[in-house]
Amino acid sequence: MNLLKSLAAVSSITMLSRVLGFVRDTIIARAFGAGMATDAFFIAFKLPNLLRRIFAEGAFSQAFVPILAEYKSQQGEEATRTFVAYVTGLLTLALALVTLLGVIFAPWVIWATAPGFADTPEKFELTSDLLRVTFPYILLISLSSLAGAILNTWNRFSVPAFVPTLLNLAMIFFALFLTPYFHPPVMALGWAVLAGGLLQLLYQLPHLKKIGMLVLPRLNLRDRGVWRVMKQMLPAILGVSVSQISLIINTIFASFLVAGSVSWMYYADRLMELPSGVLGVALGTILLPILSKTYASKDRHEYSRILDWGLRLCFMLVLPCTLALGLLAEPLTVSLFQYGKFDAEDAAMTQRALVAYSVGLLGIIVIKVLAPGFYAQQNIRTPVKIAIFTLIVTQLLNLAFIGPLQHAGLALAISVGACINACLLFWQLRKQDLFTPQPGWAVFLFKLLVAVAVMSAVLLGLMHVMPAWSDGQMLGRMIRLGGLVAAGIAAYFGMLLVLGFRLRDFARSAIL
Repeated sequence: MNLLKSLAAVSSITMLSRVLGFVRDTIIARAFGAGMATDAFFIAFKLPNLLRRIFAEGAFSQAFVPILAEYKSQQGEEATRTFVAYVTGLLTLALALVTLLGVIFAPWVIWATAPGFADTPEKFELTSDLLRVTFPYILLISLSSLAGAILNTWNRFSVPAFVPTLLNLAMIFFALFLTPYFHPPVMALGWAVLAGGLLQLLYQLPHLKKIGMLVLPRLNLRDRGVWRVMKQMLPAILGVSVSQISLIINTIFASFLVAGSVSWMYYADRLMELPSGVLGVALGTILLPILSKTYASKDRHEYSRILDWGLRLCFMLVLPCTLALGLLAEPLTVSLFQYGKFDAEDAAMTQRALVAYSVGLLGIIVIKVLAPGFYAQQNIRTPVKIAIFTLIVTQLLNLAFIGPLQHAGLALAISVGACINACLLFWQLRKQDLFTPQPGWAVFLFKLLVAVAVMSAVLLGLMHVMPAWSDGQMLGRMIRLGGLVAAGIAAYFGMLLVLGFRLRDFARSAIL
């Protein structure tokens, strides 16, 4: 199996989802701007998303995928089907209870996670109503993530990668065509989230059937495999919860800032999620099942070599993205969002948050590469300890940065925390003798820095001669932005070619 081809497939499909996500956010920004209604929706949407990351994409996947890979390779198909049925039954029951509690106690949840909203009763009530609509999304998307984890283990990476586009399509459709039928209009977005979650689950069921893993949920709390997953999930939930608690604390801080702060951070985060999703999520998706199989076969040399391949690819692709996000903060925010009710002030505030987020982009994606190195060996405690330490540091940074930098300070704290987290994960892998870097890293990094410098010079030169980004209509701005991005990509990869980089070198490293 060629890892580079798998990564390219997942990344390209993820790119489609992210582009649709930008279309979605542009439509939301044009229709609703950045104010009370969008702050309410983004909080209501963020909370089930946080729980999704804890129960599904985060802790559950980290605990479930390595054990599923072991069942697949050692226990046979029938035992694997039974294991999947039992895990599905327990997950469904647990999430149904969480969903019910979330709907019933929505106002208390808002009071705990966005206490600043309580000062504005209308805003508080709207957020509570939206949360009641969006909370069932956690059940649907968690089952969808379970299906995706199974498909990834069977090397069907493209199907789960495509699934997020369905949520974007649902939100675009509701925002464009159904908004007039809801009161207040922003409620349309809440129902769109619910519809998108259902579509994501239903789309994967036929593909599960093709690999023989479409099973009815069954409940058996005495099954050994289920308890192994639960035992692994407990520290994993703690670890993932730590990062999500950090986001919740940031939301609490932001709720006390001026109206629009939550929205500005959201739009900046969406821009940062393009590279972090296309590269980081794709790398994590590919590496976890492959590293799990390699570690289970006790091939430690191949295990280390795959991690080295992931890190090199990460540095090669993320370093230019990190600098480009900072340099192109104004072109990106103005071209994509500054229309209708989203004015120049909103764009300027979003730019500040985007520059702060860009500082931590490399750290965020390196974590996606290094953390699977621990999860594959069913060692979740080490990343948990590092995450707890990072949480404490991040909150101290929040207190230091929020005064002078406001919402941008919260974004900067997350970025610095991510870099610290990545460094500590790398240190632990080296300390435990689980990862040995391949020769040639110094020369490799020097060439990357030269290429990044050339790209930066090209971008700055072109931006100097271009007209103001607020001039012209959306099509004209997007054409200019596309030309600028294309020039930066050509300069970077052109310089890499001159310096001797060849795609086949990465492809050869990726063959298992």
